[in-house]
Amino acid sequence: MCERLGQLREAMGRYAAVFDAALLSTEQAAAAVAQAAAIEKMAATLKGLAAARAASAGAWKGAGDRSAAHHLARTTGTSVGQASEVLETARRLEKLPSVAAAAKAGELSAQQAAAVSDAAGADPSSEARLVEKARTSSLGELREECLRTKAAARPDAEARRRAIHAERFLRSYTDAEGAWNLKMRDNPEVGAEVMAAIEAIRDRLFRQARREGRQEPSEAYAADALAELARGGGAGTGARSTGSRAKIIVRVDLPALLRGYVCEDELCELAGFGPLAVSAVRDLIGTKDPFLAAVVTRGEQVVGVAHLGRRPTAHQQTALEWLYPTCAVEGCSSLTWLENDHRVDWAKSHTTVLDLLDRLCAHHHDLKSLDGWALVAGHGKRAFVPPDDPRHPRGSPAAESAA
Repeated sequence: MCERLGQLREAMGRYAAVFDAALLSTEQAAAAVAQAAAIEKMAATLKGLAAARAASAGAWKGAGDRSAAHHLARTTGTSVGQASEVLETARRLEKLPSVAAAAKAGELSAQQAAAVSDAAGADPSSEARLVEKARTSSLGELREECLRTKAAARPDAEARRRAIHAERFLRSYTDAEGAWNLKMRDNPEVGAEVMAAIEAIRDRLFRQARREGRQEPSEAYAADALAELARGGGAGTGARSTGSRAKIIVRVDLPALLRGYVCEDELCELAGFGPLAVSAVRDLIGTKDPFLAAVVTRGEQVVGVAHLGRRPTAHQQTALEWLYPTCAVEGCSSLTWLENDHRVDWAKSHTTVLDLLDRLCAHHHDLKSLDGWALVAGHGKRAFVPPDDPRHPRGSPAAESAA
């Protein structure tokens, strides 16, 4: 079997030596990317499975390494953390045949395989569903679904909250290039509060840079915002003092909120962060923070509410931000500077109906406005298609009925 791998490597080496991307058409280049990505995923899966086998045999001890992860990191040129994840994923794949088959077929990246195998390990019945989710979703969306799956399989949210709190940390280190790095781990409600404070300053910095004709990635402004917050510059400029729209949005079913824990299909989630304990929601509500917005089922009805203004009402905006914490386009995980989009042009309808609103990132909003692209009919994350696609809603009975 190893001889065949050696032959494959030699064949790939011969192909790579004469490969010239400049000779490819646009379509051929796209196909080459897809094929190379599948090969890369297959190879990563085989590497992990082989490394787990070598680790179980104690190969790392004979090599004088501290652990199997240290041995794999040294031999593959990766970090110990990455090597540990590879080994752990491979061990889980041995018990998850559907996930392993998809990974061997080149359908799952290393990160996707790690997320899916982790969740499916907690709930084996979710294997097929999560593999299918990986085919159509971004990595961020997949990880969020995996978090929900694990939370449903291990329903003691309060115990999980206490455990995460006990293991919370903030660490900093200097990397090989001399850059300072920061890593923090805590409960999602803490992360939401930190990010809300950062985002309020980040958006101000972005607007200021745009007025000055400068443009940098969102992550760069977020780093500047955290530094300004640490220096005390957030005072007078943050969410609490400027009326910024930065929000912490919680979705909780009313019975769960009153009871103190979720049952069956009830939800208690933080938009953009995933499931959390009901006690965390109660703690957040107890702060009386005006920038906390709660979407409570069986409470005030916001879905389907219409009014005559062009902009959504405050309740509609909160519901939109809950429904679409990221861009509504399937596979797009953009979560900054999302724009509300009317499926039926407001100039024609003069109504703002929540069911006919989506949130799109600037890129996809431009494609819709300038090039006629559109989301297929439905709600939530869904496909985004060009005008010539048969799924395009233009002229369809559903679109005419909505209008």
